[in-house]
Amino acid sequence: MSIVVKNLTYIYDEGMPFANKALDNISFEIKDRDFVGLIGHTGSGKSTLIQHLNGLIKPSSGDIYVNDFKITDPNLNLTEVRKRVGIVFQYPEYQLFEETVEKDIAFGPSNLELSEEEISIRVRESMEAVGLNYEEYKDKSPFDLSGGQKRRVAIAGVIAMNPELLILDEPTAGLDPGGRDEIFDLIRKLHEERNMTIILSSHSMDDMAKIAKNIIVMNHGKIEFMGSPREIFNEHAPRLKEIGLDIPQVLELAIKLRDKGFDIRNDVLTIDEIKEEILKFMKGRKIC
Repeated sequence: MSIVVKNLTYIYDEGMPFANKALDNISFEIKDRDFVGLIGHTGSGKSTLIQHLNGLIKPSSGDIYVNDFKITDPNLNLTEVRKRVGIVFQYPEYQLFEETVEKDIAFGPSNLELSEEEISIRVRESMEAVGLNYEEYKDKSPFDLSGGQKRRVAIAGVIAMNPELLILDEPTAGLDPGGRDEIFDLIRKLHEERNMTIILSSHSMDDMAKIAKNIIVMNHGKIEFMGSPREIFNEHAPRLKEIGLDIPQVLELAIKLRDKGFDIRNDVLTIDEIKEEILKFMKGRKIC
């Protein structure tokens, strides 16, 4: 599922004394089956942009196209768009409410007027997709699960709608490192196995460097940069720091090593890459 955003502007409390321009004439395109990381400091406009992408917020000006749907058209029935665009907000487990995991995940598909058989199939498939065994978890209360398991149930509820585009706003917020890694592995798996277009908002630059194909950097309602992780983190590292963002730890290490005289590539982003560069340098110096 592709997205085209043209000259999008959104002003909170427009016309009021304390009006705030959250999005400022931004334009970009996301191609079908892309995996886009969305980064920016708090207040940069990330969450506001996300809410525009399935019509939760109407722009002050500009247009948004999701496939053939112009979702800024006031005459468009947004139900068809929302069937195709799934959003997982921060702490989605706070929205769990049914007495069993199965019923909670089935809530969304039930509102699509599907047959009971189709709903059951979707629930089972979505649970398996997020790593929850159907027979083991279907009758459990979602409130008896761990934090990571609750989040998987919440994500399964969105997946059960069979979206073509999945948007996740800080999906690992509040999780321990193990839970965070599990959720990122799950998102990568969904992208690869279901061919979903993914938009992922996160503050973890290390994870963005590893899993995103392209990155959008937002700053004060504008798009500062857009490109591949290597382009963003290696070509614009000083500017990222200026606007209050980190760079991947591996790149930080590479910069420090280069300052110490290590002749290594300046575009490394993974542990395996920097390990290879260090070993190559050491062998060249006959240190090992």
